[in-house]
Order: sequence, then C-alpha cells, then structure tokens
Amino acid sequence: MSLDRRLFLSAAAGALAAPALARAAAPPLPFTVILDWFVNPDHAPLFAAKYCGAYEAEGVDVRLIAPTDPDIPPRLVAAGKADAALSYQTQLYLLVDQGLPVRRTGALIDKSLNTLTALKRSGITRLADLRGRKIGYSVAGVEPVIIGAMLRHVGMSLGDIRLVNVNFQLVSALRTGAVDAVIGTYRTYEDLQLEQEGLDPVIFLPEDYGVPPADELILLSNANALRNPALPGFLAALKQGVAALRADPEGMLKRFLKDNPSLDDRLDIASWRALPPYFATDPAALNAARYRVYRDFLYASGVIKRKSPLEDYAVAIA
Repeated sequence: MSLDRRLFLSAAAGALAAPALARAAAPPLPFTVILDWFVNPDHAPLFAAKYCGAYEAEGVDVRLIAPTDPDIPPRLVAAGKADAALSYQTQLYLLVDQGLPVRRTGALIDKSLNTLTALKRSGITRLADLRGRKIGYSVAGVEPVIIGAMLRHVGMSLGDIRLVNVNFQLVSALRTGAVDAVIGTYRTYEDLQLEQEGLDPVIFLPEDYGVPPADELILLSNANALRNPALPGFLAALKQGVAALRADPEGMLKRFLKDNPSLDDRLDIASWRALPPYFATDPAALNAARYRVYRDFLYASGVIKRKSPLEDYAVAIA
C-alpha cells in the first residue's frame, strides 16, 4: 500500500469518527416523564431502558417522577412543566376535548388490560347474569360507556344494572360484596390479586363484547413541543428497553426490586412476569385506524363533543 493511500484512509477514518466523538462528548438531553401513578410493573420498560444503558446510548438523561395525584400528569405536560406523561388512550380524547394541548407520541402498553370482573361465588358466569346487579366503577364518563357497550352486545342496557362509584377501591368492593362486579380491573394486576386470594374471578374482556381495543398506557407530549430533540432518542431507548426486558425478564426484575424494595411481593412479581407480551415492541409506532375507531366510539356514545382529525390526538415521531 502506498504512503498516499495510507494517508487517505487515515484521514477518511478520522472524518467518520469525528461526528461520533462529538455526539459522545455532547451532554445528554434532559427528559422528564411524569408517571401515571406510583411506580409499578407497568413501568418496567422505562426501568429496563436504564438498566440496559439505552438512555445513555441515545443521549438522553431521563428523570421519572411519580405524581401525587393521577389527574395531574397530562396537565403538567400541557403547562410545559414536563416533557412527557403517561396516560391512557381512553382518556386522551377527553383531554383534547377539554382543550388541553397534548398529543399521543408513543405507547408503553399497546394492548387492552381492562376487564369487567365478578367473583364465582356471586353466581355470575355470563354477562347476562349482571341484570339487576350492582357494578362498581372508578372513572366517570368512559367506564359507564364501556359497560353500556358490553351490555348492548347481549341485549341489555345500563338501565338493567345499578352503577356504583367505588373510588378506585375495586378489589375491596368485590371482596366485601359491596358490588357484584367491577369495571377497571387489569388482567395483569387486580385479576391476579383476586386469583391469589382464592376468590375465583370471572373475567369478561371488553373487546369480546363490542368495545374497540385500545392502547392501555400511552405517552403524552405537549402539542407545541413535538420537535423536542430528546423525544426521538427517548422513544428509541424505550424500544431497546422492551427488547432487553423480554430477553432477560428475571434479571431486569432483580434490578427493579433492588430499586423499589416495597414492590418485592407476590403480586407485583406475578404482575411483572405477566406483562411482557403487552408492552409495545415499538413504542413510537402509531396504529392510526385504532385511534380513529376509538374516537368514533366515544363520539357516538356522547363522551366527546367533537370528532377531531387524528393529528389532534396522536402523531408519529420519526
């Protein structure tokens, strides 16, 4: 090899390495995420992304904050006080309808977890058995609509049951017999809890009774900050976190419990192990048809007052 050739290759290699070195030397971009509620196994990919080094590799410095009130996260993002917040597709449309400048920019859990659950001892074995019974719920607006759609599927209506607001005390309301069934239990948490307690839950999946499927846990960003340079890196890191979690769920669980010792119990461990199939393989991917169908479902049910275009609810971040 000639001297000129060696000098050319050396210069070319230096030119290619320079951008990479510049990126490595650049300080990470801060990115604050407000969780939907206290830390729990639903948030596993957020922690897995940290454990596998994905945040560092993507140049983002992620801070996770648990809110004191589950109603606060979207409003903090709308006010520009956080880069992102976890919320729910079922609530997204109401937030936009209220005028909050938020958009869905990703999904942590892209499958439905919500269930309508009764106990075997109640004698309820099919949805029609709910006639004349008390049904507990926590979230006004959407949950009664979900129950109504399920009942219509079997020739009933909300007039055939009695709705009771149990203020998020779903399991205790069932356990004590205050209600005969509840809507809002998760197949990866409360339903597992009822099984562990030997209460034989009878589980009805809303999507089996006419309710459109929805992303369970989504990422909201401010509509005026969609070009946040840290957002693509965060989503890319989250994708790596999901892959790392599925590759080594027990190793990730060990680190998660070390960071969150209060969750080292039978239920949270069972929930962690049940969740991996429900996490979005690509958190940035947007199923546009799903978001339009659910919008139309809520509009037809009178939950939202206007049927806005898709881009008013959800966007895909490149």
